[in-house]
Amino acid sequence: MPLKYALVHEWLTPKATGGSELVVREILKHIDADLYALIDFESSNPQSYLFNRLIGTTFLQHFPLAQNGVQKYLPLLPLAIEQLDLRAYDVILSSSHAVAKGVLTSPDQLHICYCHTPMRYAWDLTFDYLQSSLAGWGPQGMLTRYLLHRLRQWDVLSANRVDYFIANSQHTRARIWRCYRRHARVIYPPVDLERFQLQTEKQDFYLTVCRLVNYKKISLIVNAFNQLGRPLVVIGKGPQLNQIKQMAKSNVQVLGWQPDEIVEQYMSQAKAFVYMACEDLGMALIEAQACGTPVIAYGAGGALETVRDLRQYPNSGTGLLFSPQTETALIEAVQTFEQLNTQFDPQKMQSHVTQFERKRFGQEYLEFVERCQKKQFPKI
Repeated sequence: MPLKYALVHEWLTPKATGGSELVVREILKHIDADLYALIDFESSNPQSYLFNRLIGTTFLQHFPLAQNGVQKYLPLLPLAIEQLDLRAYDVILSSSHAVAKGVLTSPDQLHICYCHTPMRYAWDLTFDYLQSSLAGWGPQGMLTRYLLHRLRQWDVLSANRVDYFIANSQHTRARIWRCYRRHARVIYPPVDLERFQLQTEKQDFYLTVCRLVNYKKISLIVNAFNQLGRPLVVIGKGPQLNQIKQMAKSNVQVLGWQPDEIVEQYMSQAKAFVYMACEDLGMALIEAQACGTPVIAYGAGGALETVRDLRQYPNSGTGLLFSPQTETALIEAVQTFEQLNTQFDPQKMQSHVTQFERKRFGQEYLEFVERCQKKQFPKI
């Protein structure tokens, strides 16, 4: 009899369209699996590839304002994911950046988790979250700290329910080991490189594209370019949008959210793409290189795997990495870039990122699942 597969993701909404959702979409192209999530508002969205698909959900589906962000019910997420009844399946595939890996399974089921990151707000970004949220201060802050403490305990416990981990980068693999003491196989996520056209003639502006949240450090980028006086375009939405608009000088354009075709246009025309966050991988960095656009990025996390520093690789450099994560370091990196700009080869940048194409992901993921089913890897 053919095996029955279930694929579990955190949430499926029109507002959640990042790298983890691309992984879900690509997995479903290769494996016939029933889909589950904490909440689902994509199957009712006519523009979604999941339109009219039957998707299993939890009691959070019916909670007020869940569609706008189920994270507001953070203390309930572990309980909710454990209510999914997956006993009918032979293989459980989870795509997890929060609680999806915590589904309950039996000893005769195989559970393979593609881990985008251990919960950032429970681990690496705990203090950023507490400092930037009203829930992190006063008596309410003590309760928040306790809830995050319990969430970390559950997170480690639920990691033991996974038979095999896949990490989306070497950086994430190291974080999985630090948080869970579990080994992971690295399979880079699929990037839709076909969306981005190589363009060798660039215009005189710098670009950054991301969610405008605290850990992305957009304020540092804007302050640096305020001092440099060089043209910068900021694309993205988030709670810091108004703050960024207020601090930006005349040389900085803050465009807010833009449709994909506009993002692609700016990405291909930019003189360089600037990034300040420490990401698990950083798909925007890969997309910029696919356009032949050099990257100026904080030298930590996934950027170390996706960007080749021209000073270290003079014949195949795709950008410049800087450290520490400060305005001064970024200013110096931009000034260095201005001196070295003519040495970048857009075609070599495009060639460098072919390792992240969608076809490669599907082949590697399917091969790993098949080898796990044959028990060709030890469970460690």
